[in-house]
Amino acid sequence: MPRSSRPNTRQRVELLADEAAQVELGVRLGRCLAYRGCVFLIGELGAGKTTLARGVLRGLGHLGAVKSPTYTLLEPYAIGEARVNHFDLYRLGDPEELEFIGARELFEGDALNLIEWPSRGAGWLPPADLVVELKVISSGREATLTAASEHGESALGRLARSSSEAE
Repeated sequence: MPRSSRPNTRQRVELLADEAAQVELGVRLGRCLAYRGCVFLIGELGAGKTTLARGVLRGLGHLGAVKSPTYTLLEPYAIGEARVNHFDLYRLGDPEELEFIGARELFEGDALNLIEWPSRGAGWLPPADLVVELKVISSGREATLTAASEHGESALGRLARSSSEAE
């Protein structure tokens, strides 16, 4: 059976040597997501979930500060006409708390939702389009990006093409 020359658009692994490489992956990913979708960011404390989110926001044109929403649960960003919602559910006691902050409305319509610690919102969150798992390794970070929808698969395809064009 012949091998396809089409890049794998269901999963992609990237080795990231340092923080700058993490931000750069986020920049490229932000451009590929086209201001919409639901991205689950998974990894232990200190793995770089917020760093990656900062890169995504930079890739979409946000020039201001990007802080972790650990205590507020949510940092909303308006970039032109687009909306990006950055959630950090680490301190979430119960998924129903998302209802109290008006998150249901935030998931409706076209917006990009970046969600750190999505397991804490299980049963309440919409399904992911893309899951990014960050692992600390001896030489930096390993990012495994897995498409979970058609939109996620399209974004990974664009990411693969942008990576091969940069080489």
